[in-house]
Amino acid sequence: MDHTSNQDNQQLFSLLTSLQKASKDLQKTPIFSTHEPQSTLEPFLHLEKDANPILSNDPDLSKLSQLLCNLKTLLEKLQKYQGYTLPSILRRQIINYKIYQVAYSIDTEIQAYFDRQSVQNLVETLEGSDDEDEKVKVLAEFEKRLSQGFDSYFQDLILKAKVFSILELLLCDSSCSIRIQDQVALVIASLIRFNKDVFVGLVLMGPTVRALISMPSCCSIRVLSLLIKFIRIPLVDELEAHKEIPRIISLLSSENVSIQVGALDCILGIAYYGRREAIEAMLEAGLVEKLVKLQRLEKQSNDDENGTNNGGGSKSDPIMECDEEGYVGNCPFEGCVARFAVQLEAGEMLSKKEKTEFKLEILRRVREASISEAETATIVAEVLWGSSP
Repeated sequence: MDHTSNQDNQQLFSLLTSLQKASKDLQKTPIFSTHEPQSTLEPFLHLEKDANPILSNDPDLSKLSQLLCNLKTLLEKLQKYQGYTLPSILRRQIINYKIYQVAYSIDTEIQAYFDRQSVQNLVETLEGSDDEDEKVKVLAEFEKRLSQGFDSYFQDLILKAKVFSILELLLCDSSCSIRIQDQVALVIASLIRFNKDVFVGLVLMGPTVRALISMPSCCSIRVLSLLIKFIRIPLVDELEAHKEIPRIISLLSSENVSIQVGALDCILGIAYYGRREAIEAMLEAGLVEKLVKLQRLEKQSNDDENGTNNGGGSKSDPIMECDEEGYVGNCPFEGCVARFAVQLEAGEMLSKKEKTEFKLEILRRVREASISEAETATIVAEVLWGSSP
């Protein structure tokens, strides 16, 4: 029984996909054409014959069935006006325009059907399936659909099905695999891209951000960085209000370089969009000291690779591996103190006086954290030359 049902569904999906492609091709046909677009119309005529018995049995596709009947009628009318007299040409243009409208409606109706099935399948799989691969698959398909751009009907389906709440539960579920949670995080980022005005509020009101910081995985931190760029000041304010900034700073001590890089991206975003309180929270959490150390370790690693050592590092410091994921061929922490200072200097929320005060504080902390005069001179010069005086 299930096998037969799957075959029927596959047949319907194949038919609708072909109809949608044919409708798109028909929309591309010039409306003001002096000739009948026979090559474009013929596929539709064949598909319409196959579609009628299938679509007539599904109440959700009754509108589509009616549209196909309307299209068939228009195509029959078009056959009657093939002459080159002025009345025939004018009638043909009118009918062509109506065909275009119906083709557009068919395309829209099929996409709406696909979207309904997609959201329904997503909800059923996430709530009822124990198959991890299947969950990841439907989440990836949903993310792909979101990437196609805003669609008000699709948004209504998402909101009515309470998809965001389901995603949030999975993200906060400690028993859920990191693989699924990473894909959920990517979907949430796609929802923000899809319509920031609607989904930003849901992110700010719920536990999404705290869950992303708590996971933590390379993907979750990367998504957090994206959310900071998308949502900007309101999200940074929330991070500061809930004391989440020190937790982000602590990720710089992770053994995973990709997580460290993601945390640095978050920090640079906070520096740009943060108010005074957010910057103070970062400095009090030892940000400058951590950045100085990361910059030192990276320089030491590069020097060791080149067979040189200029005394800027300490023998007791561990050497950062350069073959970890996301680190090969890159220098993600090169000049990171200066990059932080530049972001702070260019930031939107600080006064000129506050920027000057923080810059002096950064320089003071650099001098305290450095282990040699050479290191101090290098980083101080980068900070001074990297940001405006």
